Amino acid sequence: MEIDQRIKFRHLRTFVEVARLGSVGRAGEALHISQPAVSKTLAELEAVLGARLMDRSRSGVALTPVGQMFHAYANASLAALRQGIDGIAETLAAGDLRLSIGALPSVAARIVPDAAIEMGQVAPEAGLAIVTGPNGYLLSELASGALDLVIGRLGNPEAMAGLSFSQLYSERVSLVVRPGHPLVGSADIAAIAGYPIIFPNRDAAIRTIAEQYFIAYGIGRGRHRIETVAETFGRAYVRKTDAVWVISSGVVAVDVAEGMLVELPLPMRETLGPVGLTMRGEGDPSPALRLFIEAVRRTVARLGLSN
Repeated sequence: MEIDQRIKFRHLRTFVEVARLGSVGRAGEALHISQPAVSKTLAELEAVLGARLMDRSRSGVALTPVGQMFHAYANASLAALRQGIDGIAETLAAGDLRLSIGALPSVAARIVPDAAIEMGQVAPEAGLAIVTGPNGYLLSELASGALDLVIGRLGNPEAMAGLSFSQLYSERVSLVVRPGHPLVGSADIAAIAGYPIIFPNRDAAIRTIAEQYFIAYGIGRGRHRIETVAETFGRAYVRKTDAVWVISSGVVAVDVAEGMLVELPLPMRETLGPVGLTMRGEGDPSPALRLFIEAVRRTVARLGLSN
């Protein structure tokens, strides 16, 4: 049975404090809220539970039998929460301060910066080491213990041995060009073959997807093809030439939004692939890693990328 979402932390804290002090007034003073606010919070909790938890009299407050039972669980829940918070603080204070995060370029450009900003706010003691590179390389580093987490595409079955994957969202491949390119606004897929192509190399996570797409639409190699995953080169080259850049949409999302690059209006749905969190299968994440993972999930939700 799921917990009723109308029950909030303030309900439990107020109830436990009133029970501890035996007085609505003294509980209000301890919680720095008014006596009417305490009474209202208790009334809300009793309404949600559908039971009277306390008997009030001039001499104070006494728990009903149902209230006594609920108090044991509420008190234990708050104690467990305090232990969890203290555990995170102790772990950070003890020196478990650095996380090594592997991220594909698309994720490093789109997700990791905001997650790192949030991590700096909630756990400034925890340092981050961000490593980018091909998906296969990152997964091998994770398996060896050099990385704590990889945020990227789902790896090949052989690369995922001993690892676990949790999907965050799906990402497609984009075909982008410079503003003013002859193909801007064109939906003629075959015309791409007449221009230089920047194509993902053999180590890239999207290589197979891109190859399948080009084959499906009969796009030849073209007159000039450069294979690379170096996004700094890709940005510089495509802005100076008529090249078409085949790249994960996340890598160039900001460039497209700011008008520095233009995405060709072509059907790319079949290039969608899962992007998520990959961790080693054994053990539980450290408190610091849990905080970072939650920051990543909130960033993905805030950007509207969640599946």
